[in-house]
Amino acid sequence: MKEENQSSVSEFLLLGLPIQPEQQAVFFVLFLVMYLTTVLGNLLIILLIRLDSRLHTPMYFFLSHLAFSDISLSSITVPKLLVNIQAQQPSISYQECISQMHFFVLFGCLDNFLLAVMAYDRYVAICHPLHYTGIMREELCILLVAGSWFFCCAHALLHTLLLVPLSFCAANIIPNFFCDLTALLKLSCSDISLNELVIFTEGGILFLFPVSSILGSYIRIGTTVLRVPSTKRVYKTFSTCGSHLFVVSLYYGTLAGVYFFSSSRNSSDKDVIASVIYTVVTPMLNPFIYSLRNKDVKQALEMFVYKANFHRQQLFCFYNLSHS
Repeated sequence: MKEENQSSVSEFLLLGLPIQPEQQAVFFVLFLVMYLTTVLGNLLIILLIRLDSRLHTPMYFFLSHLAFSDISLSSITVPKLLVNIQAQQPSISYQECISQMHFFVLFGCLDNFLLAVMAYDRYVAICHPLHYTGIMREELCILLVAGSWFFCCAHALLHTLLLVPLSFCAANIIPNFFCDLTALLKLSCSDISLNELVIFTEGGILFLFPVSSILGSYIRIGTTVLRVPSTKRVYKTFSTCGSHLFVVSLYYGTLAGVYFFSSSRNSSDKDVIASVIYTVVTPMLNPFIYSLRNKDVKQALEMFVYKANFHRQQLFCFYNLSHS
């Protein structure tokens, strides 16, 4: 009976965005532009960090991994959303849905851990500036990123292995534009008490640990700055932490809006809107937040554009000489 129930659902229906049919073309173009901006912007950040030796520091090392995670998080959900809008077939196969859920949990967790690692880096830079290079050495940076990948991969694999044996009966409508773990559990006709227990324990620990690290880092930063307050020191601290703090506020503000401040009425629409902010808007804004407010990144971008124009002119001159 269990295998029969599970095989009875070969696909799920994604309700998608709460938009009217006549608005689909506009939203398709909008999300396509936002997705391309996300991919190109974050790829540019990774390229600049790789090419410019001035950006070979712990902060930008962590930022490059955050940019890759943002590209992956958007690529998991947005292309499928665009296909469903264009083809007007909001369906996803069982195998694709489980895979999408797995990678969404993975990269969502990775974003969480990387923001905590970046907060710790800012804490060391401000509270222990003289020992920064000794503390944030290359081995520690690699260990922090590798540990983040390890725990998040294990986290996603655990929830996937617990989800696969569950049976899905007649209900197959997901009130979102991607396969979310909680939505899938609500559709299951099996006993999900073990899944819920793991979410509240293991998932809660993996969520609270980075949040506590971020709060602890910024509390220590605040007390250090206020101990000897000065306008110059406050400005330097804000310029150092402002970009990261804005991303953290946007990231956790979205989650808080869904899980703590949403009302029961139209809660599904609010969840979808919050999911759009989390999976589309935030990854798109990160390159602009970190580049427009950062002098080193802007200088690296100017140098990259200058070198690109220089090589283009050389190729143009070579082409003219070879054909003259």
